[in-house]
Amino acid sequence: MPRRRPGKPPVRRTDLTFRALLTAIARVVRETREAIGWSQAELAARARISRSMVARVETGSANVSLVVAASLLDALGVRVRLDFDVPFLVDRRRQREPAHARCIAYARRRLERAGWLVAQEVEVVHGRSHGWIDLPAFEPVSRTLAVKEIKTELPDLGAVERTLAWYEREAWAATRRLGWHPRLVVSGLLVLATEANDERILANRAALAASFPVRAPLLADRLADPRGSWSARGRSLAMIDPLSRRAAWLQRTRADGRRTVAHYADYADFMRKSRSKAGRQ
Repeated sequence: MPRRRPGKPPVRRTDLTFRALLTAIARVVRETREAIGWSQAELAARARISRSMVARVETGSANVSLVVAASLLDALGVRVRLDFDVPFLVDRRRQREPAHARCIAYARRRLERAGWLVAQEVEVVHGRSHGWIDLPAFEPVSRTLAVKEIKTELPDLGAVERTLAWYEREAWAATRRLGWHPRLVVSGLLVLATEANDERILANRAALAASFPVRAPLLADRLADPRGSWSARGRSLAMIDPLSRRAAWLQRTRADGRRTVAHYADYADFMRKSRSKAGRQ
């Protein structure tokens, strides 16, 4: 049999990072040298390296060591400031803050009482992007997977929608690692019941009506009867109060016609009342 020709090896993340560093160093060295008016030979003499190395660095073709890079940058008078961007840490820190943790624990208990299998903070990875699905819940008979995102505040609704869209795509593979094999994936947003969040939702009522058509009453019916019809695939939106013991745990927003004022003004007010309640117990 003819031998198969080997294909190109996959590009590793470390290769991408190293290439980005080489490109950045090449640009800074070349642009700074030209701005000063030095030749490559003069820079080489000042940095005590060969002119050919300077040329290779400026074209990005040299595997530059830290020693060589430091010599060139010092000779040029470049001050180095490192800025490491780890975008997924923002979400990770948010998931560990106390109000968010209370909301997750509360929603998990309610979903489990309704007969759902619930996991927590399931990691999804795509390329360099990392995320954690707050609460994936699975109903094994209908094989419905509900992806629940918890928010204590709503500073960027566009980012919320993009995150949910990503989780919807990645949830199939992520939950197969749990032994779940969903037939249908639905997603939704559970928001801490505060006046601030109510105002944010009211201000974006039209856009959210299209993006999140399923609201608290219908969502409650579907979660209580997970084997029923989930034919409408629209995302859901409801409010929750993790300090409440009411049987009806999913609350309408004011945009959905709720007349009562939220029990908490904002995140800080929730934390104050949460600590006060804990102190009385």
